[in-house]
Amino acid sequence: MLRRIGVSAAIGAVVAGVAVLAAPGLASWAPELAAAPEYCAARPADLAQADIEGWDGEQLQNAAVIMTTASALGFGRDGQILGVMTAMGESSLRNIAYGDWETTGFTNPDGSRTTSIGLFQQQDWWGSAEERMDPATAATLFYRKLSTLADWPQLPPSHAIHRVQVNTDADYYSRYQDDATAVVDALTSGC
Repeated sequence: MLRRIGVSAAIGAVVAGVAVLAAPGLASWAPELAAAPEYCAARPADLAQADIEGWDGEQLQNAAVIMTTASALGFGRDGQILGVMTAMGESSLRNIAYGDWETTGFTNPDGSRTTSIGLFQQQDWWGSAEERMDPATAATLFYRKLSTLADWPQLPPSHAIHRVQVNTDADYYSRYQDDATAVVDALTSGC
């Protein structure tokens, strides 16, 4: 009897050891079996080392600020996606202190120099430089303007953004919709 218990315990230890050694290899052999990391926009500091669809660190922290600002203003997932899409298209989710004039010489329709800065590349008429360079305030400015468009939920996302941002191409932001959706969904997976 003791011999059987000893053999069973030894077999159990071997099986457990093999499982521990095989688990890391299993994840690379069948990545769909590995648990996806969970993130939460409410904890942006946790995103410093994260990577979602090629967007990482500071970019994801900025996306988190956009999302939490949207939520605080009453915008749900669709509104959050629009905000993140916009900042992806305008600044690659980087809070930059320069804009189209400095990078391409692009001017406003009246020929004047653009003054766009920040995540949303907002010009002077949006607010002070300090407001436009503060991610939460810049997002608030964007969402306040979006909220004046009663039909924004019925519009194609890029067209709704275009009506807020007043850029030259109504479909410009479409290329960012899948990535923005992935980022928003990932940043709510662990909340």
